[in-house]
Amino acid sequence: MSTRERLVESTRALLWERGYVGTSPKTIQQRAGAGQGSMYHHFTGKEDLAQAAIRRTADEMRAAVDAQLSGPGTAVERITAYLRRERDVLRGCPIGRLTQDPDVIAVPTLRAPVEETFSWLRERLAAVVREGLDRGELDAAVDPASTAAAIVAALQGGYVLARAAGTPDPFDQAVTGILALLGARTVH
Repeated sequence: MSTRERLVESTRALLWERGYVGTSPKTIQQRAGAGQGSMYHHFTGKEDLAQAAIRRTADEMRAAVDAQLSGPGTAVERITAYLRRERDVLRGCPIGRLTQDPDVIAVPTLRAPVEETFSWLRERLAAVVREGLDRGELDAAVDPASTAAAIVAALQGGYVLARAAGTPDPFDQAVTGILALLGARTVH
């Protein structure tokens, strides 16, 4: 792994663990095994490096979600596969956690990939719901945009509740609840 890659990967891990303020350039350099000169050779500073790390996390998340939502099955089966996939619930969502970081949200270049990822996720889920409507799998009264927003809200809220409780149970309940609501709108 190149020095640049080590810096980006170290920053990604530290942002997830500590947030932006808790991630110092010195800590990034130590974790990456890189010197200050190497860091500033590849990046203009902490913000530039954090932006690269957030974009990388967002791109990987999008690719993984798209692969799951593009798989076989009905719309509800694909959404279920996405919501039930294995994840480290108590660590939270690496993108969702950034929304709670005031220093990320206050800086447009850091906030942008977070905002873009959630917009993309809502749009991608809405497209799957639309496919379900077009195939006659879902009740015609189902609104793709609001359903997608509810799915994302339940997922992100589930992370928050699980972290607060110190157990993945609230997350599992949130997923089960949203799937039950979606299932109730399935045409049988």
